[in-house]
Amino acid sequence: MERQRTTALPAEAELARQMEYIREIRQENDRYFAETGKHKKFYSLAMGCQMNAHDSEKLEGMLDEMGYERTQEETEADFIIYNTCCVRENAELKVYGKLGWLKHYKKENPDAVVALCGCMMQQDTVLETIRQKYRHVDLVFGTFNLYKLPELMKTRAESGCTVFDIWQENQEVVEDLPSIRHFPYKASVNIMFGCNNFCSYCIVPYVRGRERSRTPEDILAEVRKLAADGVKEVMLLGQNVNSYGKNLENPVSSQTAADGK
Repeated sequence: MERQRTTALPAEAELARQMEYIREIRQENDRYFAETGKHKKFYSLAMGCQMNAHDSEKLEGMLDEMGYERTQEETEADFIIYNTCCVRENAELKVYGKLGWLKHYKKENPDAVVALCGCMMQQDTVLETIRQKYRHVDLVFGTFNLYKLPELMKTRAESGCTVFDIWQENQEVVEDLPSIRHFPYKASVNIMFGCNNFCSYCIVPYVRGRERSRTPEDILAEVRKLAADGVKEVMLLGQNVNSYGKNLENPVSSQTAADGK
């Protein structure tokens, strides 16, 4: 099932929309717990760079809000999500190896949901391989619409079909998604996404898109919130942080942002 892309909503409206899907799925999972005495569980694996690891913190935060409990064992999971990398060949081979194993797992656990996201999914050759060889995959989405996980899960549950939702460019930067930090005293903060350099050896601009900077106000608000929560070390993330601020409505330089001006 190819999901039709709709016109972008303002970021605040899109966040509210996804939070409504989260509430609906949470109600379903709470009913499941009331009937069975068991919580549904999710397994999450991030491959590749620190940006992927940070993206997975948001995916896991949304799943937690939906009422799923994390498990370290794929064989215990009702929802399995791999956040993929296409920069390293070994990472791609690892994904295909796991999908081969999951084909047998799905036969024994047909209600389990398998989701793939991240950079690998932005490649047409990968999508065609999944369609032909790994039809047991339930959700496929890329790097530009991670925040739509709740909506895509709802669509999959209602349609019963594999959902492909791949975008070729970014729309809004959706702020304030639920997140689960992997470490209590250190955290990562995205300051920008994408790259405009198109180096001959690098696939990043094609799978992460053109440069988009977050506003200094949004970055500072997130850092202050983390500091209030006990975080001592913050790593600023971006594919090309030296270009931060150039594409903002009111451009700023990296040095100006660092000085807080």
